[in-house]
Amino acid sequence: MLAEIKGINEECGVFGIWGHDKAAELAYYGLHAMQHRGQEGAGVVVNNGTSLKSYKGLGLVNDVFKQAKFDELTGLVAVGHVRYSTQGGKVIENVQPLLFRAQAGSLALAHNGNIMNAHKLRGELEEEGSIFQSSSDTEVLAHLIKRAGNHVNEEIISNALNQLVGAYAYLILTEEKMYAAVDPAGIRPLSIGRLGEAYVVASETCAFDQIGATFKREILPGELVTIDDSGVKSTRFAMRGKRSMCAMEYVYLSRPDSNVNYVNIHTARKKMGMELAKEAPANADIVIGVPDSSISAAIGYAEESGLPYEMGIIKNRYVGRTFIQPSQELREQGVKMKLSPVRGIIEGKRVVMIDDSIVRGTTSRRIVHMLKAAGAREVHVRIASPAIQNPCYYGIDMSTKKELIAANNSLRGICEEIGADSLSYLSESGLEQAIVKDKTIHQGICTACMTGKYPVKEEGEKEISYMS
Repeated sequence: MLAEIKGINEECGVFGIWGHDKAAELAYYGLHAMQHRGQEGAGVVVNNGTSLKSYKGLGLVNDVFKQAKFDELTGLVAVGHVRYSTQGGKVIENVQPLLFRAQAGSLALAHNGNIMNAHKLRGELEEEGSIFQSSSDTEVLAHLIKRAGNHVNEEIISNALNQLVGAYAYLILTEEKMYAAVDPAGIRPLSIGRLGEAYVVASETCAFDQIGATFKREILPGELVTIDDSGVKSTRFAMRGKRSMCAMEYVYLSRPDSNVNYVNIHTARKKMGMELAKEAPANADIVIGVPDSSISAAIGYAEESGLPYEMGIIKNRYVGRTFIQPSQELREQGVKMKLSPVRGIIEGKRVVMIDDSIVRGTTSRRIVHMLKAAGAREVHVRIASPAIQNPCYYGIDMSTKKELIAANNSLRGICEEIGADSLSYLSESGLEQAIVKDKTIHQGICTACMTGKYPVKEEGEKEISYMS
C-alpha cells in the first residue's frame, strides 16, 4: 500500500474557477472533493477584479474553512489547493496557493508535482537577488516569471515553464487572467470543465461532479491554457511526445469516480484485477480487497476468477489515510485503527487478498497477520500493479531503493517477509492493457517506479542516479 511510504509530494490537488459569483465557495467544495490528495493544508486565493486575497491554513479542508467568512472572499475568480508536503515540511508558509504582491500586480500559484531542478534554479535566482518566502519548489516558477518582466503574459510564462524539469500541473492567477499548464510529458493530470458560463480547472474530474460542472477536456502535455472574460485560449509552450500519465494515479492516487486522461479510475482498477486473475489465479475460497483503492481490483479479480467477492476487511471511516501522518509511529498506529477483519467472513477460508501495491511491506505484513489471527486458513496476496523497485522523482517521495522491499528481495523473499502463502504481482503489460485504451499520442503511462524507464531526465543525465 502507498500508505507505507514516507510521504507523497504528488499528493496535492489544484482547483480553479473563472466567472462565477460564488467562486470561493465552489473552490471549497472542489477542494473537499479532492481531500484525498492532501490533508496537511488547504487554501484559496480569490480575485475580486482589482486585487487578490488569500485564505489558507493547516489541516483538513473543513477545519481550514470552518472559520472562513465567505462574504469577505468576494470575486468571480478563485484558485485553490490541497497539500501533502515533503519539501519544506508542514508549515503555513508552504501552504498553497502562494501569493506574491508587486507594484505591477499580484501573482498566485497552485502546483501539483515536483520540480527536479528546483534546487539548481533556486540557487541561480538567489544569486541574482531573489528572496524566497517558502522552501517549496513551487515558488521557483514565480521568480522565473517575475525575473522576465512585470507584465505577465503567455510568452513570459512559457519561457519560465521551459526552464523547469519535472512533473507539474500549475494554476497561475493574476488580476486579469488565469493560466493552467501541464508538463511536456503529461505526467500530472489537469482537466477543464464548464459550470454554466464559468470555466473550471481541476486535478480530478470528481471535483467537477461535486459542484455540478461538466467535463470538457484534458489539458494536454506542454499546453498552456489562458482563461479570461473572453474565453479560453490555448498555447503550446513545449513540443509534446507520447503522454506519460503517472500510473499510480490509476493504481492508487485518484478517486474511483474520477476520469484521468479519458479513462475512468474504477474501470481501470477493475480491469487490473481481471488481468491479475488471468496471470495469477489462486486456489482459494473468497476474494477480498484492502479498502479503499483495492476494492475495484478485487471485484475484477473475483469476476474473472469466478470466486465470490466478500467484504473481509472493514475500514474505519473516521481514520484518515495512514500515509498522511507525518511520522512513522503515527502511521503504524493508524493502520491498527484503520482496518478490521470480518472474522465471520474469513474464518476457516482460503483468502485471496487484493492490494494495490507493496512499498515497504510493513503494512502488508500486518494485514496478512491480522487475517490469519482472525482465522483465515491461507492468505494469497495478489498485487494489482507491478512491483515498485525504483525511486520516483516526479512527486512520490521514494528517493532511495533501500526503502523499497521489491528492490531488495526476491518474490519469494517478499512473500516470506509479509507472511503470505503465495504472492504475485500484475505484469507491466497487464497494467498497460487495463489502462491504455489506444496507442495515440494522448495515451501512455509513466511506470518509472516499477520499470526504471524514466520519461523525464535532467539535462545531461543519461540515467537518473543523483538521488539513489
